[in-house]
Amino acid sequence: MKIRGIKATPINLRLEAPYAWVFGELDGFSPVIVEVETEEGLVGLGEAPTPAAAAIINDVLAQRLVGRDAFDIAGAEHVCLPFWTGVQSINDRTRIMAFGAIEMALWDLRGKAWNQPLYQLLGGAVRKDIPFTDYFSLRGDGDGVKGETTPEEVADYCVELHETHGTTFFEGKFSTDDPKISLRMVELIREQLGDDAMIRIDSNQAYSLSTARRLARPLEELRVRNWEDPVATIEEMRQLRKHCSIPFSTHNIDIARAMDLKVPDAFVGNPTAHGGIGRMLRFVGACEHAGIDFWCYSGDSGIGSAAYLHLCAALGWIREPNQSLFRMQPMDITEEGPFCPRNNTVRVPEGPGLGVTLSRKNLAACHRDFAENGPCNKYHDPAKPGTYRRLPLN
Repeated sequence: MKIRGIKATPINLRLEAPYAWVFGELDGFSPVIVEVETEEGLVGLGEAPTPAAAAIINDVLAQRLVGRDAFDIAGAEHVCLPFWTGVQSINDRTRIMAFGAIEMALWDLRGKAWNQPLYQLLGGAVRKDIPFTDYFSLRGDGDGVKGETTPEEVADYCVELHETHGTTFFEGKFSTDDPKISLRMVELIREQLGDDAMIRIDSNQAYSLSTARRLARPLEELRVRNWEDPVATIEEMRQLRKHCSIPFSTHNIDIARAMDLKVPDAFVGNPTAHGGIGRMLRFVGACEHAGIDFWCYSGDSGIGSAAYLHLCAALGWIREPNQSLFRMQPMDITEEGPFCPRNNTVRVPEGPGLGVTLSRKNLAACHRDFAENGPCNKYHDPAKPGTYRRLPLN
């Protein structure tokens, strides 16, 4: 089965309301949707989390892969990426993610050609109901959506999720200039939802080591399940470990360093950040050997999220819930629409490959948003537009 064409389309995937995080306010994400078409007319779907991947795919990698066997994933990597240590040493992460999106589409093609869901190609499912957290944060107002501007409103939002959707797994931004505001959010969620609620927090490296040390004790008392990137570096995280029993996680996927420094306790990743599904399988296997947890992060369309679902179905070592912004995404570029967790889980799609169908109408609308407005600016600071915040915040 030969590859006839590859197309990468950058899009804006807007949130229903912008949420507050360490660098200001984030109103959406700008991924790239990849389509790999074979000479037989089958189309495999993939996704990269950065718009910069589009040019690399369309102008470079597509030319290298057209005419090649669509099932030869190892051969595709051989012609698209330099030796792995070399490509990492020059920090060419965009090229890695660009190839990772194509590689995802090639796996989707395999499933479609063989009429099997991706999890079957990965060895079968150890579970089919995949756990996810629901997200919380301070939020601004969106189009017809009133955001939560106080800790009390955030807690009420979480209570509503629990009552409406059965949510007991939560993760939220803990990165306000004044950490007492974030601490109050967690206090109220724990107070209103009780001991059965699982609460994880993400500080995105917001705080100095001294501030994180002061926060450690009250967060322990609130039984926080995990604290993502509480400080700026892994070395500071190691120092914080002396004062804090809460497990730490990070997006910095350096497993050799983690084994040496004994932190973090978990990696939060994305298949394309590893260079594709195949490399993520190997990475999660290494995590299992090292005793380091792994789960997937949020902000993807239904294509990238479907890949998470299949990987988590097949990989028993992904024990903790994945992150989810599904509830905050009003539209998706798949026909199936945004996934909707119920009682903390989403069912893995059963269709061939990734099991999702591209919505041409929604893809065109999201690409038009990107073309007319440029990519979403996750560094927008509404208090000081046109500037960039410096860390630590406190």
